[in-house]
Amino acid sequence: MKGLLRWIGLVLFAALALQLFFVGRIAAMAVLDPESTTFQRSEAWSQLRERGGLRWRQQWVPYARISDHLKRAVIASEDDSFANHDGVDWNAIEKAWERNALAEARAAQQQSRAPDRPVRAPKIRGGSTITQQLAKNLLLSGERTLLRKGQEFVLTLALEQWLSKQRILEIYLNNVEWGEGVFGAEAAAQHYFRKSASQLAPAEAARLAVMLPAPKRFEKTPGSAYLAGRTRTILGRMASAELP
Repeated sequence: MKGLLRWIGLVLFAALALQLFFVGRIAAMAVLDPESTTFQRSEAWSQLRERGGLRWRQQWVPYARISDHLKRAVIASEDDSFANHDGVDWNAIEKAWERNALAEARAAQQQSRAPDRPVRAPKIRGGSTITQQLAKNLLLSGERTLLRKGQEFVLTLALEQWLSKQRILEIYLNNVEWGEGVFGAEAAAQHYFRKSASQLAPAEAARLAVMLPAPKRFEKTPGSAYLAGRTRTILGRMASAELP
């Protein structure tokens, strides 16, 4: 019994130490720019393993040198309540859950009607805010488990507690993936439009924003009808997007 209690105590101590480590890193980001994220290190390792070399573009730029058009476009596309929520948008999560449940029900119905025909798995939509995405990419793995989601929630609250909304958006825009080996707003602006992130026009900003859910895929299909239509939608929403 004592051995079991000692083991439980060690596990709890390790969990607490990990949380303190994460909080310490987040608090330091109030004044220090993160050199890399967990997601970026994973991508770099994948490139080295598969290609034997590293194709990488990233250049940090301060918040003031990122076009307001891009800030508005990303907020309109990814998290339209960013300036007002506390890190988690419960309404967006509820809507995403309802859409996913409906998609799964339709897939099950199609399978029951034609049991011998393969049915495409329903697309799972998330309701993650910009802060939640940053928490996951900064410090966590990409696995989909309840434990990882719980840790993401804790880190999201820590980010909102220790960093301003502007700082959260600044770190996000400087580290988010925009293509194969393309990270951050400056690298994306140079890669796709041969200009600085501060010079992006509204339509260019909207085009970059709509790539974020699947940047590697959209990088290969720049002329797709979906991208064009979604870009027009985001352009129409940008004026009402509230900046922090």
